[in-house]
Amino acid sequence: MKSSSSTMISPIFFLLLCFAYASASGAYLRVGFYQKTCPAAETIVREAVKRAVTSNPGIAAGVIRMHFHDCFVRGCDASVLLKSTPGNVAERDSSFNNPSLRGFEVIDEAKAQIEAVCPGIVSCADVIAFAARDSAYKAGGIYYAVPAGRRDGRVSIKDEVAQNLPSSTLHASDLIKNFARKGMSVDEMVTLSGAHSIGVSHCSSFSERLSFNATDAQDPSLDPSYAAFLKTKCPSLGANATVALDVATPTRLDNKYYEELKYNLGLLTSDQTLMNSHLTTGMVVNNARHGALWAKKFAKAMVHMGSLDVLTGTQGEVRRHCSVVN
Repeated sequence: MKSSSSTMISPIFFLLLCFAYASASGAYLRVGFYQKTCPAAETIVREAVKRAVTSNPGIAAGVIRMHFHDCFVRGCDASVLLKSTPGNVAERDSSFNNPSLRGFEVIDEAKAQIEAVCPGIVSCADVIAFAARDSAYKAGGIYYAVPAGRRDGRVSIKDEVAQNLPSSTLHASDLIKNFARKGMSVDEMVTLSGAHSIGVSHCSSFSERLSFNATDAQDPSLDPSYAAFLKTKCPSLGANATVALDVATPTRLDNKYYEELKYNLGLLTSDQTLMNSHLTTGMVVNNARHGALWAKKFAKAMVHMGSLDVLTGTQGEVRRHCSVVN
């Protein structure tokens, strides 16, 4: 008996189509996108980042994290910058982003200066991408060319943040799945986790790993001396102070983060799991051993992340002010 032809698409073919679409979207981005239309754009962003990070080194971590939080929700479309409106709570008011993200004022300053010389040309999404690159350079000497041409989205929904961003309590297998959904490899996930070489975390993100009374079980993957130090910074489960993510070089974007994981000094569960899981241990050890190689991989992974689900051409818009749609 002949089987009738089917119009159903196999799951594998569907995934290939998705990856092909993502690749095609990223292909519209190019280095030097504003060379003729707004040649001063990247210099303006670079100087704004330089001033901000010189004044407050923690801004570098905030801007790099902002780029990540933007790209993993709706793609790199600057939706993370939109403010909530009476009828909608936006991404930036999600507990994943507020109060952990910093650097909004840097993006606003750079965008305002760009608008003064090139109105309606440079997207907020590209400003974030440039600023993240310049933050990586200022904090760690890591430089890479940024393909540009992104357009800004018009939608920002709070609930989509938790649906897309990985939690600090995830283990390696779940982190791998989270990044895979975005078309990113295991090695890219481990490499980008090195951004936790700078910045701080609130106690609420890791206090479940500490023992505050006889009934609490302390996370055995946490160095006891480090745990004792953390409890001086977070004296109770409800404390919400901040602690540096990297105990050795908290303001320097480098591979010391991986070295600390080898000694159970990872602050978050999602940090230490990279060393403790057989899926990622070798990558951690390799990154700890080869700092220059990690830096090159970090730059490459940032470029890939910056191409996720981008709006290009006539899609979206170029916002005049990054916090509101036109």
